[in-house]
Amino acid sequence: MSKAYHRKKQPEAVRQQLLEVAAKLSLEKGPGSVTLDAVSQAAGVSKGGLLHHFPNKLSLMDGLFDDLTAKFDRALAERMTADPEPHGRFTRAYLSACFDAQDEQERDGWMVLTTALLSEPHLRERMRRWTEDRLTRHVGTDSSPDAVLARCAIDGLWLADLLGAPVLEPMQRQVLREKLIALTHS
Repeated sequence: MSKAYHRKKQPEAVRQQLLEVAAKLSLEKGPGSVTLDAVSQAAGVSKGGLLHHFPNKLSLMDGLFDDLTAKFDRALAERMTADPEPHGRFTRAYLSACFDAQDEQERDGWMVLTTALLSEPHLRERMRRWTEDRLTRHVGTDSSPDAVLARCAIDGLWLADLLGAPVLEPMQRQVLREKLIALTHS
């Protein structure tokens, strides 16, 4: 009987590790550095193991998209559940989730995905559909011009943060947050 050590298979942990490594490679060395060989090597996973989860680079980016939007959807749902006022609830949840995003790995993932969105039509279409779906669901409560303005403002701040534009001081951020939240109540 062999006494060789056998690692317990943890496919979700391996999948998450591959996504994190791909994001890290892209941030450190640029999107062109994200090859299946480079990701599998940096993750310490065989190429076959990577191909089991992601058969090509586009599926890796799709996996990153799915992972990030699922986390964002959970954050939105938590905030909406805690908000007793229906009018503007989705927009307030959206604002809060964007303002509160602190997880470095998640932020790195969004930075990589944003770069990919600019160059990959397939991912842009997925993002458009994801956004359209959420706005359609909440059209009755969150379609006022003020709600649209608030969401566009936070999208701009979010993009500026991802691109490393000059950062607002904490007090300025808080004032901006309060003003945008106030728009959702009108």
